[in-house]
Amino acid sequence: MQMSCCSRPPFQKKAELKQLALRLLNNNKAGESHTAKMRIVSNGVQPYIVQTGVDTDGETQEEVTTFTTFLNAAGLCNTKPTDVVFIIDSSRSVRPAEFEQVKVFLAKVIDGLTVGPDATRVGVVNYASRVKNEVSLKSHKTKAALVKAVSKIEPLSTGTMTGLAIQFAMNVAFSEAEGARKSPGISKVAIIVTDGRPQDNIRDNAARAREAGIEIFAIGVGRVDMTTLRQMASEPLEDHVDYVESYSLIEKLTKKFQEAFCDVVSDLCATGDHDCEHICISTPGSFKCACREGHTLMNDSRSCSACSNAATDVVFLIDGSKSVRPENFELVKKWINLIIDKLDVSETNTHVGLVQYSSSVKQEFPLGRYNNKKALKDAVKKMDYMERGTMTGQAINFIVENSFTPNQGARPGVAKIGIVFTDGRSQDDIVGATRKAKEHGFKMYAVGVGNAVEDELREIASEPVPDHYFYTADFKTMNQIAKKLQINVCQEEDPCECNSIVKFQKKVEEALQALTKKYILS
Repeated sequence: MQMSCCSRPPFQKKAELKQLALRLLNNNKAGESHTAKMRIVSNGVQPYIVQTGVDTDGETQEEVTTFTTFLNAAGLCNTKPTDVVFIIDSSRSVRPAEFEQVKVFLAKVIDGLTVGPDATRVGVVNYASRVKNEVSLKSHKTKAALVKAVSKIEPLSTGTMTGLAIQFAMNVAFSEAEGARKSPGISKVAIIVTDGRPQDNIRDNAARAREAGIEIFAIGVGRVDMTTLRQMASEPLEDHVDYVESYSLIEKLTKKFQEAFCDVVSDLCATGDHDCEHICISTPGSFKCACREGHTLMNDSRSCSACSNAATDVVFLIDGSKSVRPENFELVKKWINLIIDKLDVSETNTHVGLVQYSSSVKQEFPLGRYNNKKALKDAVKKMDYMERGTMTGQAINFIVENSFTPNQGARPGVAKIGIVFTDGRSQDDIVGATRKAKEHGFKMYAVGVGNAVEDELREIASEPVPDHYFYTADFKTMNQIAKKLQINVCQEEDPCECNSIVKFQKKVEEALQALTKKYILS
């Protein structure tokens, strides 16, 4: 069976896709066609469409796409009229092969737009020591023509005059002469891609551009100066600043911009823009959550529980490798504390431990050391960033052989939960370690961000994998995972306990009374 992600599901024609998409939007449930079966699944952050079908060789295949990509393929994802200008750095630090990857990224974002004279217009500004207007907003009226023009752009290969490029975009690229529209209903968006430190003043030029009504997204690559990105970008910065380690990873941001420009429906349940654990009920412009039969809606109005709080030992295993970066490590700590807020931390119920790893493993604090949320969260905030490598297998072995043992605070007979966070490929084998954890009966959650390898996350996750595996491309969206990740552990009833016997006896008596009443009346 093949698993892949692509821009268009392969099994249906566009008309059929549109019909299925409308059914999904209206009913929030899976549709089915003559040639392929379709279902909605979720990794906890966003919904995906999974189509199962048979290819021309008779092989069964599964095709996975995001819900927004699916709507776009069905012709239901229309972008609001926008003037978009890409400002791309082609200085000498950007190698030719890397510049080709930037052009692929541009082409994929363009493919997700509704391009046209009365819809979205796209321009491209190329810069190094000088600035070149490669594509005007008025130049091309179709996606095909735009993508062809982008493919012909050549790098300038000199310095890095980012401020000059922003000033040029404001004065020239976004001018009426170059095709920009002055209508108040037309948004102006600049997407800057750069990998270096600018050689001129960007703060003032970016401020003037923003004051002129241009919304600026800043994408940094490699050794880019993060302060510079923040000086360029619009507020809120968490939505307008992105970073990737290398140009080979820039395509991961395609989905963000496709979804940012997608204007499809206001049904938040249908689009998956909610964090209900069980059932989402649409309301005008909003939603409310409900639970399946036998479950109770919790105080957060999102999660559901089928049982009372049970004693649980939870250990966070956190990747502190150098690829995480200090500013993102701070976001990881906030994410941990969001999950702690949802736990019933006390002497008798939930205990929490914290382990950080990179090339080595460090226990930050063992289970049971802190038995209230404030003390726990304060301890998490004090965790220092390790940097170095990514030995995930070694780290999982550590929590099996150390963290979940009685001499490190683990309680016999109590459910054990490991929450593994990573942002990259493990540099050692994880299969043996994860198998050992599961053989010990530990419930394992796998959370990945950015460059995390999804096959590794699925290997770590307990069954059912969709309930225990989470991924997002951006550290800034980790809080959505915190909302989705539900740790509900129910204590199994002991049939020998008095309460269980009483319940059993009561049920038997009720059944006997019903039978007696039935036969007496008859």
